[in-house]
Amino acid sequence: MIEELKAKLGDEVEKLQFELNVTLPGEIRRAVEMGDLRENSEYKAALERQQFVRARLSQLRERLSKLSSIDLTQIPHDSVGLGSKVVVADQKSGLSETYNLVFGDALEFEEGQVTMSSPIGRSLLGKKVGDVAFLRLPTMMRQLKVTELQTIHDQQADKV
Repeated sequence: MIEELKAKLGDEVEKLQFELNVTLPGEIRRAVEMGDLRENSEYKAALERQQFVRARLSQLRERLSKLSSIDLTQIPHDSVGLGSKVVVADQKSGLSETYNLVFGDALEFEEGQVTMSSPIGRSLLGKKVGDVAFLRLPTMMRQLKVTELQTIHDQQADKV
């Protein structure tokens, strides 16, 4: 999971780096050649895009740095932690829900993904199969019993 995320972010860094170093300078050069820069919308758009790309690259590099500093040996093998896939049953309704715990700064969430810093993520952290997590919501208190757990270690073992 972590290596896949690093590869995905690395690909985006490469594309943005190419755009910053090759594509945008060409666009800026063409816009400058058109003349008056005060009323040149192409020039302004290229400069704005350049600022955005620089900011996004900075964000991605910081995220890659955080990913590189994660020590998998510190993630528990038998309880909910980063990368865990958890199936819970609501004690009142009996409905099952599946959650995947992801990083707090993820930009694109898929169905069922929750951050570890979200209320659901915080309530599930450290729980084991059979434990009940108490999720305080503005209108009620939910009790979620952990029925299945697949840690990041289990998922890596399944891929091998």
